[in-house]
Amino acid sequence: MTENTVNETEPMVITRVFDAPRELVWKAWTDPKYVMQWWGPKGFTAPFCEIDFRVGGKFLFSMRTPDGWEGWNGGEYYEIVPYEKIVSSMYFSDSKGNKIEPEQLGIELEAIDDAHNVILFEDIGNGQTKLTFIGNETMQNAIESGQLEGWAEQLDKLAAVVAGLVQTK
Repeated sequence: MTENTVNETEPMVITRVFDAPRELVWKAWTDPKYVMQWWGPKGFTAPFCEIDFRVGGKFLFSMRTPDGWEGWNGGEYYEIVPYEKIVSSMYFSDSKGNKIEPEQLGIELEAIDDAHNVILFEDIGNGQTKLTFIGNETMQNAIESGQLEGWAEQLDKLAAVVAGLVQTK
């Protein structure tokens, strides 16, 4: 029997291949009307999304759980290379985008607090795009906090949005 182990310092890296051109995956990731369709794990909704998509610009997303609790994430863009790379921070916030500490939400172990995420978009040929999400939290923390599972579910939802964009293209 093989036991999977995770190095405690290994960063969280998630990759996903989409059957869509890079421009459509980028659009689904950066356009608020599409982000609202995929932000949050399975069963969650995103009733609010505001994006000032430029270096130094900020974003503010809400996420509503199936039982009605609403949480907010804010962040800032540090680097944008069109259709290739986005580097941004992410943190818990109030509905106005002011940073709040995870403990204020009753969260003890939380990997996203002031995370600096890197998202890479790579054209891999045959009309496919590889998206790589690199978080600054460790893979171990991402597993323990549920971030890994949450991001995987969000990327499933993103895949559905991208597939819809492909059909309407």
